[in-house]
Amino acid sequence: MIQRIQTIFLFLIAVAMGLALSNPIWEKAGAKSPEMAHLTALRYTQQQGVTTFETPIWYLGLLIGLVCLSSLYAISQYKNRLTQTAMCATNALMLTAIMGIVLYRTLYVGKEYGNIADQGTFLPGFYAIVTALVLNALANRFIRKDEKLVRGSDRLR
Repeated sequence: MIQRIQTIFLFLIAVAMGLALSNPIWEKAGAKSPEMAHLTALRYTQQQGVTTFETPIWYLGLLIGLVCLSSLYAISQYKNRLTQTAMCATNALMLTAIMGIVLYRTLYVGKEYGNIADQGTFLPGFYAIVTALVLNALANRFIRKDEKLVRGSDRLR
């Protein structure tokens, strides 16, 4: 189980999702110095002077948690590579939804805040999500490679 490279990739996906949950994803400075907009996995916050507007986005945190749990479940399914492939496909769909939500929040909703020409700064949480996308593709590739190897060896028997 541990000696297979896809197990390491699946574990790193879970670590990356943990980092995305615990670190901020994006921030943008407003027109004046104390004004800031922040995006984390659980909320979108806009600070305008002394007033703070907070929008909960619990569904982003839920999706990130589901990707983490499904990648850990896929590790435990090392004997059933077809289930692992299905879990990687599910992870790919959820990661795509996560990226869609993040890009919508940063590029469209965040564009209205502060300077319109400034897109803001992507922080470690965003890069953890991108890393998870790449690791998921690599894990899926190596799972399919193992399945092909096993089917080839079954044919020789």
